[in-house]
Amino acid sequence: MADSCCVAERALGNKFTSHMGQDGSIKFWRAMAGLVLLVSLAGCVAQRETQPGPASPAMQSTQAVELRQSSEAFDLLYVTDRAPVTASGGKLSYGAERSIFLSFGSVSVTPTHNSPAGETGLRVGTVSESGRFPATPYGVVATANGLRRTPAAVAAHEQAAAALQAEVTRRLATAKRKEVVVFIHGYGNSFEGATRSTGEICRSLQNQFVCIVLTWPAGGTRGFFFGYNVDRESSEFAVADFKKAIRIIAGAKGVERLHLLAHSRGTDVLANVAQQLAIEAYVSRSSLWQRYKIANSVFFAPDIDLDVASSKLFAWISDPDLAFGSKSNPGTFPSQGAMHLTVYSSPRDKALGASTLLFGSALRLGQLAAGRIPKERSEAAAQWEGAHMGELVDFIEYSGGRGFIGHSYFLSDPAVKADLVALIRDRLKAGDPRRPLVEIKRPFWRISDVQQASQ
Repeated sequence: MADSCCVAERALGNKFTSHMGQDGSIKFWRAMAGLVLLVSLAGCVAQRETQPGPASPAMQSTQAVELRQSSEAFDLLYVTDRAPVTASGGKLSYGAERSIFLSFGSVSVTPTHNSPAGETGLRVGTVSESGRFPATPYGVVATANGLRRTPAAVAAHEQAAAALQAEVTRRLATAKRKEVVVFIHGYGNSFEGATRSTGEICRSLQNQFVCIVLTWPAGGTRGFFFGYNVDRESSEFAVADFKKAIRIIAGAKGVERLHLLAHSRGTDVLANVAQQLAIEAYVSRSSLWQRYKIANSVFFAPDIDLDVASSKLFAWISDPDLAFGSKSNPGTFPSQGAMHLTVYSSPRDKALGASTLLFGSALRLGQLAAGRIPKERSEAAAQWEGAHMGELVDFIEYSGGRGFIGHSYFLSDPAVKADLVALIRDRLKAGDPRRPLVEIKRPFWRISDVQQASQ
């Protein structure tokens, strides 16, 4: 059964193609770009498992495990600053409004058969909140030595942080891998949609990891344009909460590695969080790997301006005056260890093409390809090339055509999913023959055409 996103993509595709060549005005194309962007991003995360086609050897083991687990229910840990709502039957859920509390708990998911062909999806079940942090901003009190946080706020925070860490540790005790995978969704996603997407990722990884859905207030009912603007500001609202949550999760007993994944607008949230945590780590003479055990940051179809992304992600690299301990040390980098950034992009991503037009970007990061770098950015791009930058980042181009919009391939395309599994589960670097990648010029790669042709 196709989800609402796929139906919207087909309908929009028919409308779009019916107008091509009939009106070449700038107003028309801007209007269409807005519709493409805002309709597609509102539901562009496919909430179903595609029917697998003939698989290459690199994909067979992953697909076999997914099929074996297709009937097994499991649950995810969630962390959210969405406001709670009452769902059908009086059950707890979370809506699109912002909350002054950061809450966490457990949400169950059950695989379901959606069609006679055997396609499977995930049904969201019971939501159980197990804790929440104090209302923000935390209370302060004036003392003889200046402002201080109130003892009540500090005590409540410490209690909530300890409870969240205890839950992570409890889950790690039964997980095959003592590692945590966190997913941040994009624009227009409901709490249930974000949960299903995280569940699909976790299932692709064979449920070996502790999986956490980090979900921000998205998916309201303000219409296409106003809805996007509201979600955009809500994603900025979530940065402080998510930075706090990731720092606490990383400190849980038993965590060996932390993997941060994000899609579309969620990648901007993650970029901001990573920027702030990287600066925190650098100032303490440490790194994201050393201080927070972050092994991978993965951006799927990032809806970020190329220049903005570069300034956020490499802020600490480009600021030699930044304090390294008590003073700056321009020539020194702390050990980055296993930390690595992977960006999946597609020049055929129509949602991001529209976003580029609407926001006046030189290029959205999610449309980046080795042959599409603007000339005026060529000097910066030259810094990416070569083995040294490859130590930090890989750009992986997807040229498939899943859906008219082509924005949700990270869940719907088996080759992309297989590469993610190789990266996270198998710890394989780009260039390893067991990953479905073809080198363009390091650190630029593309998903193997052979893999895509086998779908």
